[in-house]
Amino acid sequence: MNRAEKAAVIEEITADINEGSAVFAVDYRGITVTQVADLRSKLRESDTTFRVVKNTLTERAADQAGAETLKALLQGPTALAFVKGDAAAAAKTISDAAKEFELLPFKGGLMDGNELSVDDIQAISKLPSREVLYGQLVGIVASPITGLARSLNGLLGGLAIALAGVQEKKESGEIPSGDAPAPAPEAAAAPAEEAPAEEAAPEAEAEAPAEEPTPETENNEE
Repeated sequence: MNRAEKAAVIEEITADINEGSAVFAVDYRGITVTQVADLRSKLRESDTTFRVVKNTLTERAADQAGAETLKALLQGPTALAFVKGDAAAAAKTISDAAKEFELLPFKGGLMDGNELSVDDIQAISKLPSREVLYGQLVGIVASPITGLARSLNGLLGGLAIALAGVQEKKESGEIPSGDAPAPAPEAAAAPAEEAPAEEAAPEAEAEAPAEEPTPETENNEE
């Protein structure tokens, strides 16, 4: 590997450290190519890359990434799992493979810049996966909403039953339908608008024709 190739590998490892949420270091001694391929396939489900690294190049990458604590784990044959997805699922996948192959012991790791011991990683591997936690969270959040919906349905159902009962009693005559509603204040004041007709009565009397003159009156006029 020439200098340019080494520099490219260092940049790739640095990017993997910076972009991942966690890094798990394992001892890969004794694992076969077929087993590595199977492990890598399973780790893809948690968006995790499993990579056998050269310790010297990884130390330089750790310096560039500001992850000096990772350098203490680079003793002997080392493979790194760079986790970008579900850290619990990735740790569980490696732990299950270690039990199956009786290989791949954890050395330690990093998560969000914090150093992880072997016990820490084993504890993480026993946590529920992100999908399980998400399902539990949805169930917790949905429970009050379901209760509220049921309460509202109960209230609406009770109101509908009550209104139906009132309608039945009205139809049977048990509850009178009620007289026509009283006139509104504007309607009650309507007769007042006819008052001018009464006031006009004297004027009408004034315009009434005078009584026809009696014969005596005609004689007097003559």
